[in-house]
Amino acid sequence: MTETPSTRFIGTHEHTLDAKGRLTLPARFRSLLGDGCVVARSQYSDACLAVWKHEDFERFSLQLLSQDMGDESVRRRVRIWSSEAFEAEIDANGRLAVPQRLRAFAGLSKEVLVIGALETIELWSPENWRNYRGSEDA
Repeated sequence: MTETPSTRFIGTHEHTLDAKGRLTLPARFRSLLGDGCVVARSQYSDACLAVWKHEDFERFSLQLLSQDMGDESVRRRVRIWSSEAFEAEIDANGRLAVPQRLRAFAGLSKEVLVIGALETIELWSPENWRNYRGSEDA
């Protein structure tokens, strides 16, 4: 099946974490995720979190495993990245609970930018996003 733009994550949404570290996802993003997803640090080592559809996470994982696992630096990257990933459910109110250790990694406290990045949803602190974008905001 060929994916169409309607099956991709696009756009930027401003949301907030509640006191329990839960984030309400935009309705359109929830409809693409279904009842669950996988949350991990950015696969590109950016200061954000990535939220994956299960099938896209599996496809990316297979790409990682196709690398030379005999190379210590590859194993290290795969181990560290996958050790922080977790399967998450989206509750009846459309909220995703984000563990404290991942919120700390991405600098997420109250305000969160929920960004569509085609195959993933990215969760950025406004400050990290401004730093990442740099002069592109001008």
